[in-house]
Amino acid sequence: MAAPSLLNWRRVSSFTGPVPRARHGHRAVAIRELMIIFGGGNEGIADELHVYNTVTNQWFLPAVRGDIPPGCAAHGFVCDGTRILVFGGMVEYGRYSNELYELQASRWLWKKVKPQPPPSGFPPCPRLGHSFSLYGNRCYLFGGLANESEDSNNNVPRYLNDFYELELQHGSGVVGWSIPATKGIVPSPRESHTAIIYCKKDSASPKMYVFGGMCGARLDDLWQLDLETMSWSKPETKGTVPLPRSLHTASVIGNKMYIFGGWVPHKGENPETSPHDCEWRCTSSFSYLNLDTAEWTTLVSDSQEDKKNSRPRPRAGHCAVAIGTRLYFWSGRDGYKKALNSQVCCKDLWYLDTEKPPAPSQVQLIKATTNSFHVKWDEVPTVEGYLLQLNTDLTYQATSSDSSAAPSVLGGRTDPHRQGSNSTHHNSVSDTVNSTKTEHTAVRGTSLRSKPDSRAADSSAALHSPLAPNTSNNSSWVTDMLRKNEVDDICALPATKISRVEVHAAATPFSKETPSNPVAILKAEQWCDVGIFKNNTALVSQFYLLPKGKQSMSKVGNADVPDYSLLKKQDLVPGTVYKFRVAAINGCGIGPFSKVSEFKTCIPGFPGAPSTVRISKNVDGIHLSWEPPTSPSGNILEYSAYLAIRTAQVQDNPSQLVFMRIYCGLKTSCTVTAGQLANAHIDYTSRPAIVFRISAKNEKGYGPATQVRWLQGNSKKAPLS
Repeated sequence: MAAPSLLNWRRVSSFTGPVPRARHGHRAVAIRELMIIFGGGNEGIADELHVYNTVTNQWFLPAVRGDIPPGCAAHGFVCDGTRILVFGGMVEYGRYSNELYELQASRWLWKKVKPQPPPSGFPPCPRLGHSFSLYGNRCYLFGGLANESEDSNNNVPRYLNDFYELELQHGSGVVGWSIPATKGIVPSPRESHTAIIYCKKDSASPKMYVFGGMCGARLDDLWQLDLETMSWSKPETKGTVPLPRSLHTASVIGNKMYIFGGWVPHKGENPETSPHDCEWRCTSSFSYLNLDTAEWTTLVSDSQEDKKNSRPRPRAGHCAVAIGTRLYFWSGRDGYKKALNSQVCCKDLWYLDTEKPPAPSQVQLIKATTNSFHVKWDEVPTVEGYLLQLNTDLTYQATSSDSSAAPSVLGGRTDPHRQGSNSTHHNSVSDTVNSTKTEHTAVRGTSLRSKPDSRAADSSAALHSPLAPNTSNNSSWVTDMLRKNEVDDICALPATKISRVEVHAAATPFSKETPSNPVAILKAEQWCDVGIFKNNTALVSQFYLLPKGKQSMSKVGNADVPDYSLLKKQDLVPGTVYKFRVAAINGCGIGPFSKVSEFKTCIPGFPGAPSTVRISKNVDGIHLSWEPPTSPSGNILEYSAYLAIRTAQVQDNPSQLVFMRIYCGLKTSCTVTAGQLANAHIDYTSRPAIVFRISAKNEKGYGPATQVRWLQGNSKKAPLS
């Protein structure tokens, strides 16, 4: 995590959809990129389910159905895959609940569930302010506040420290409650505390950590429960323990438990005063506990002022949710107006990146032309943009007019949450929509260099793939993705028998032909910026030249990228090999770069790569079809299709595929027999797949090949078995 001075909070100021009214006592969970909020209150308890899409910055109200629960506050709220469980909470002043509801978020279907009571003892009593934590197929309930009075208007508080375990059924439903027999000293009764569960990588024993809470006075104690031995203990910690607090949030990212906000003692109070007589205030302090070393680190202290409004203001009863390595905070109360007898609630949404983003996948080629590449890479969640770079360690051709031209600035830095923003500092390098997405194929680049073979090879001949070491198929991208606001993990394929494929547009073949333009020299291993892109796709036709004496352009860290308007641009030129890498950017800076990919611009005259490849099963095996490419020099003379086959060489080096030609002819389709498929190599560099390559030939020779990965599921069995 960054040092306190480097925390880069972001307030989301641009969004669409129905924004929930401000509140406190609500709860939130995450399902992929969705933040789902339920309950809470301010001038009445809220009963709507609100969803915020962190990718599209859109609020929406799903059309829920079924046994819709009443509104509640200070309830238990956990997420298991795409189902959410709600337990207890306050349903009206003085009246608490012990009912359990389940929401299937894939269908927005509520269901009231009735768990079996414990074999011995009573089920949990109605309560609020309890903790409700999930691990595996069990939820763990601890503490809370009950009302001893039968009259809801006469509230007699009773703090709880009871402990229950709830066993869940797989997918939907619950089994029942149990009361585990625990060892050691049990934490004192409390409510409005937090509890998280963490398991070290080298340990099979998960631990539940309970921090803070309220029992007439705020607490700052930390308790640990070993869920294997059911033993309570108080771990010894290092560092500065956060002030006593309640109504705070605790979120786990990696091995850290982040504590934000809550009610804390008022500064300047007499330390000898009884805690019950203290004045209390909301805080915006922010700390974390390293759960491996048991050391506290203060990121924002309780006394640290914020005159620039650069972080969330003090609050309690808010919600916090972790999506990837990013923390989101929404609403909560920041005070109390005695004259109006009402809470003062915030309505702002903030997020904080806790670490730099991971490296994206290798840059993947969608399409190559004589002077441009259409590229993309896998999305990285919760990032603000991507830095794309290229270099070439070869002498390349450049026109003198283009290489010396001053750049024309087409855009500047944009707000990542502003609707309609596309890319920043992209100038003449623009984001584009994947042209093959409507065909339900996926595109990914390799540095395949098809030999300009003018003669048809025998169908049993093997073709060795000359893939460069840095361009092995380490990952894949499938365009049949979820819509951003859906929760079902469903592939959006057309309603046909076409199989899922991943199409890899490969680079062009090498040729001795070279353009006769003036030559500019670019030194080896100097990475130049192509631009910063909001989305994970780019049309690359130019890049920015490095200033003299610099080996790289963009700084990795919190520093801004250079002013591209001051830099010269260079056009891509035909028949040239370019290396690409990409890094993701978030509030902590620029993350590590991806592995290097290598592509070559087309040589004029050669045919393009076949496109829109489709695979469907038939009685003889599978049917392979494709669309013809463009051919600048005459008609297409023939097509060749190849199948990656099993050999001892491939087993020793899986990235070095060996191909057998299975078709040569004028038709834009062929049948691959079951006998040929029985000899196919299953590629496991990403998802298991059979690999095909298809290329076209004109009078100049063979052009680039299109690589297709026919997904086979997770089984290592032979295809079509």
